[in-house]
Amino acid sequence: MPLPCRRRVPAPSHESTPVHDAPVARTWLSIRIELVEGRGDRYWPRPGRIVGAARRHTFADLAEAIDVAFARWDRAHLHQFDLPGDRIVTTDDEDAPEDSEPSTKTRLSTLDLGAQFSYMFDLGDMWTHLCTVGPSRIDPFEEFGYEPERPLPYWGWGAIPDQYGREFDDHEGGDRPGEDPGWKDLPPLHPHWGASRR
Repeated sequence: MPLPCRRRVPAPSHESTPVHDAPVARTWLSIRIELVEGRGDRYWPRPGRIVGAARRHTFADLAEAIDVAFARWDRAHLHQFDLPGDRIVTTDDEDAPEDSEPSTKTRLSTLDLGAQFSYMFDLGDMWTHLCTVGPSRIDPFEEFGYEPERPLPYWGWGAIPDQYGREFDDHEGGDRPGEDPGWKDLPPLHPHWGASRR
């Protein structure tokens, strides 16, 4: 299904590549990421994101983009990609599987169009995703309006579960949230906010 048109936006200040209207080769990969399971739960419909990435980017770069896109705020965990041919690309760690490839050094240029592989974040909770490389390459200027320095999501759907299953701050076990205060606990920054607003 074709994606809706998006307006061209200026690059963020930390990005170095300027916006321009000249034709750019379709060199980036479009990778569909679907969350399949995690913390013992299987998800259907599967929440998903589509990430644009250059072939020069590493699997570690892609892992970071996926974790940001799926709202992981505690990223002090190992990750692992399982690819066809029994290839494993994982965190550069002393406990990494034998013959695995370090994600910080392995580039996405090894991926073929249409390839499918899995990504697992947190080898304990096992947040596992199905990743599918799109059938054709994309132009980052068409999708983002500029060329990002790192892989970046540009489409998505579905509710993202909390990394630790928490529904509210300080949620532990069978705790329940306090009574809903409505608008009363909010500062009067909008017309309907604040204790005296209706």
